[in-house]
Amino acid sequence: MSGWRGRPGRLPGQPLARALGLGLTTGIVYFVGTVYWTSTVVATFGQVPAPLAVVAMLLLAFYLALYPALAAVVTSRLITRAGAPALFLAPAAWVACEFGRGYLFGGFPWVPLGNSQVTVLPIAQLASLFGVYGLSALVAFVNAAIAYALLTGGRARLKAVAAAVLVLLATAGWGTWRVADGSLTREGTPLQIGLVQGNIAQEDKWNPDEAYRIFTTHVAMTRDVVRRGARFVLWPESSTPFSFEDHPWGDTLRGLARETGVPLLVGSDQTVRQPETRHYNAAFMLAPDGRTAATYHKIQLVPFGEFVPMADWLSFFPPLVQTLAGFEPFSAGSEMAMLPVGEHLVSTAICYEVVYPRLASEAVQAGSELLTTITNDGWYGQSSAPYQHFAMASMRAIEQGRYLARAANTGISGVVDPYGRVVQASAIFEQAGMVEEVRLLTSRTVYSMLGDSIAYVAIALTAAALITVGRR
Repeated sequence: MSGWRGRPGRLPGQPLARALGLGLTTGIVYFVGTVYWTSTVVATFGQVPAPLAVVAMLLLAFYLALYPALAAVVTSRLITRAGAPALFLAPAAWVACEFGRGYLFGGFPWVPLGNSQVTVLPIAQLASLFGVYGLSALVAFVNAAIAYALLTGGRARLKAVAAAVLVLLATAGWGTWRVADGSLTREGTPLQIGLVQGNIAQEDKWNPDEAYRIFTTHVAMTRDVVRRGARFVLWPESSTPFSFEDHPWGDTLRGLARETGVPLLVGSDQTVRQPETRHYNAAFMLAPDGRTAATYHKIQLVPFGEFVPMADWLSFFPPLVQTLAGFEPFSAGSEMAMLPVGEHLVSTAICYEVVYPRLASEAVQAGSELLTTITNDGWYGQSSAPYQHFAMASMRAIEQGRYLARAANTGISGVVDPYGRVVQASAIFEQAGMVEEVRLLTSRTVYSMLGDSIAYVAIALTAAALITVGRR
């Protein structure tokens, strides 16, 4: 903006190429700083040379950066046409693009802007009304108001600052009241839940020599949390070192459910052979009598970790698909299964499914009274990824007004209340058996009923602005 001599409220047009470059730079810094750990995962477990793994991470960051770059281009175009006031359309453009990132090409809604507020509890309560994208809109609005204030003067500047302050004060005031009221922590039916964090090293999980130790560790920890009062026990994702339904130890696990008299939620692979062979990343709910009460198949698979994108285009050469995946790819589940706990229904999300707001919404709409998630974050090592993952899971609790229980192989395991408060949490890479009270709830938040309406409003507003805002 150097050399600008226009009136307050008017900005000179900026080349779209410059806006694209600034947006890409912003996005690349944003995502290299948050998904840097993917290079270590690919190098360590994908047996890819380190330099190539770094290139793969940079390509992922570049792709993700295209979305804030598009938001920057749209905002630049609107400012060119309408001047500085068009800055206040930037939140709509940002949310529209961020929402698209969660859907296009399978979606990858990792670390949305709004999740930055998950630990700022008074502000984070806005998610119970408008979801994480509502929080993204709030953060973008405040920054747009600051930018407008810096680029203008006089009454226009005062109005922009006042608008940002008033919105923040109203949000924080209501959020503070909501957390202090805490009615959701007194409603519903209490339930003692047990979380088993076996802390099995990733390189040991499928080592046949370690299978007995892994299995007996989880069995012993289950007996311990039940002895301490747990009435529902969660094992992590893929916690059995065998396919549950195809191994003799599966009967031992059913016997454990009968012995303890509590339902067990266990992560394990499943192979379905009729009408055609399919492999699933699954979660089995074992009833207290040992029978399988429900089975959930993971719906949102990890690209290149559990399936190969566009694999149908490569179907003429199946070995290539298996080589790209490094294993025989999983099939995606088709529906949100409800898991019975006595007379109540709960739901689960496997691994990074929990970062998808719509899946938690579908679960609550289907009757889930408790959100659970089982995961194996051992892939991430000593990086920030387990903490990012846990923070995004916590946002689902606020959005849906539900307790969330999380069992992770190497951590973080824990319980989050419906206001986003972490009731109990483990450290990473420690063995931990946790027992904590949750409540089975039936009341609904506004967000659980309206879903991502604010994202659709943002898309419509952005499109309408691009069509109708005239040139100056």
